[in-house]
Amino acid sequence: MATLDVPSESIASDSNYSENTSNSSNSIHNTIKDLSDFKLKNILQNNSNRKSVYLSGTFDSKEGDAIVILEKTAFAEENLNNDSDYFTDKSHLEKIFQNDIYGDYKYFTRSKLNTIKTTIIHPATEKHIFKYSIQKCHIVDETPQIYNDIVLPYLTDEQFSLQWVYNILEHKSESERIVFEDVDPVNGFIMVPDLKWSGEIDTLYLLAISNRRNIKSLRDLTQEHLPLLKNIREKGIEVIKNKYGLEGTQLRIYLHYQPSFYHLHVHFCYLKHEAPGILAERAHLLSNVISNIELLPDYYQKVTLPFVVRENDKLFLALEQKGISKKL
Repeated sequence: MATLDVPSESIASDSNYSENTSNSSNSIHNTIKDLSDFKLKNILQNNSNRKSVYLSGTFDSKEGDAIVILEKTAFAEENLNNDSDYFTDKSHLEKIFQNDIYGDYKYFTRSKLNTIKTTIIHPATEKHIFKYSIQKCHIVDETPQIYNDIVLPYLTDEQFSLQWVYNILEHKSESERIVFEDVDPVNGFIMVPDLKWSGEIDTLYLLAISNRRNIKSLRDLTQEHLPLLKNIREKGIEVIKNKYGLEGTQLRIYLHYQPSFYHLHVHFCYLKHEAPGILAERAHLLSNVISNIELLPDYYQKVTLPFVVRENDKLFLALEQKGISKKL
């Protein structure tokens, strides 16, 4: 058992509220221009590794709790040139100390070079508060029996809305963000930027979302789905090469288990970008998934799959009631 930073994605999706809620008159997203209206309640997590902070609070002008996530963005190589504002007298240095040939400074550049990626969740639920708080986490070795007896019934009872996913598939939301679309209802998918991607090539992060709505996770995948998985891999690589100039060998292509939302989707990241959720207990390379199914058509119905569960999650309580957590 260890105290871990909250995962970037958890067993519950951020978008677990309906389209009506997110578009309601109470939503801060309809009017917000700055954060002067935000009143801080708690610092849920301050992640020094990712240069990000997770805050809970409220907005004076709107009802409901809110979460504000602030994250320092990566350097964009296209901004690092001799014409850049990094190397002009429009910025200035403040010396901290000097020791022989080594000097340590604070560097204050122009504001446009100091972008902070900001995510706002409003109205935020209690589940969101739990998700972004530092919690004690455990690794569960999920056997097929544990999945069928405990996890699957939990997912059925605690099903979160996938309306936001369907909105993308039906072009009701984020249509302007679509990078690629294969409209085939069986083997097709839509590719969109992940919300964590700020747009720089160095941190490229895209999601391929299957058009099929009856595949929840790795556990559902069989030989029947190989054409879909191979289509996502091949066309996803081709799109990224044509649009962003990256070869397939420069990409990390994987699925999460447990996923953040229970509709089949595949992550495409630039290999040198250490994106959240790429650790061994979470990420399964798509090439390995395809190979495993080719070796054994029902591999993911038979294999033991590890995943991380947090103590505040209802799934942990369900496992605890069955005595599973005592074996962790």
